[in-house]
Amino acid sequence: MSKRDYYEVLGVAKTASDDEIKKAFRKLAVKYHPDKEGGDEAKFKEASEAYEVLKDKQKRQRYDQFGHAGVGGASGSGGAGNPFGGFSGNAQTFNFDFGGGMGDIFSDLFGFGGGRNRKQPVRGHDVETSVDIKFEEAIFGVEKDIALTMNVKCEHCKGRGAEPGTELKTCPTCHGSGQINRVMNTLFGAIQQAVVCPTCNGKGKIPEQKCSVCGGDGLKRERVSLKLKIPAGIDDGATIRLSGKGEAIAGGGENGDLYVHVRVKADKKFTREGELILSEEKVSMAEAALGTEIDVETVDGIITMKVPAGTQSGTDFKLSGHGVPSLHNPDRRGAHIVTVRVETPRDLSKKQKALLEEFKNEKPRRRGFFG
Repeated sequence: MSKRDYYEVLGVAKTASDDEIKKAFRKLAVKYHPDKEGGDEAKFKEASEAYEVLKDKQKRQRYDQFGHAGVGGASGSGGAGNPFGGFSGNAQTFNFDFGGGMGDIFSDLFGFGGGRNRKQPVRGHDVETSVDIKFEEAIFGVEKDIALTMNVKCEHCKGRGAEPGTELKTCPTCHGSGQINRVMNTLFGAIQQAVVCPTCNGKGKIPEQKCSVCGGDGLKRERVSLKLKIPAGIDDGATIRLSGKGEAIAGGGENGDLYVHVRVKADKKFTREGELILSEEKVSMAEAALGTEIDVETVDGIITMKVPAGTQSGTDFKLSGHGVPSLHNPDRRGAHIVTVRVETPRDLSKKQKALLEEFKNEKPRRRGFFG
């Protein structure tokens, strides 16, 4: 089933300001919040999803340009509309949506963090970073070394938070549930809400003796290095997701994901349009009129290209198979389009001027050279 337009969900115009979007969501959150009698969880989630995208300037811009596909929410299956949908390999997938919490708006509304029956997180935080690559590296693919500081599992206690040789005991505050109940006074009246236990942070257990290395957190901040395989044909602004390469979480849960934003440096010679590579070559007026062969620089090296007699300035020539590899099929490549520019000579000698005058005044048999 296709998703509804996010602006329609919130009931605002596409030109709505950030404040108008926030006010619209607050109104819907009050109306549909699941903890309220008569609430509607499905509509609340729909409004929350729309707000999560439209409150973020970059996500909103991608949504305005690409629709749901631009924020990782393409309707239907198969990633239609997402130029990187469907590519996978070495735990890498392309995605434009990096998650994010709703706690800010819920805090304003209800005085507590977002989400109903919030429990201990089951995975670590996602991490974002960026990498710069050259034009040719984007065409043919490359491996890059990435280093960043993040939470990793403490090796001394294996992430348990307890000093080796000691045990974990049931949390005395939540009695092992990882949650405590609080009564919140809201505009709906008193609401009982389950929140994460502040003593055990939702784990349900605490160490008898805290780890001497991590202080009981089960985590350490460390500099992590890894190799990133960037596929051939990647475009500027694409994002690679490395599943499970984000931050660790104490207690044995899954690591978060690592999102790497790829920035491709501009090239002096070539430009790119999808799977096409574009460049220009100059020829003299005489070469264009009489025909010639020129050496063309491509990403694969120098190629000799024939310029037929009578070629006009601005004529495009296609070099098949010398463009950008397809992300979906690396064996298929686009074309290299060469635009020929005819140079008009300057500082002519008297003899050259005389020859051109003679040529200009000569009555053409069928069609004049200049038109």
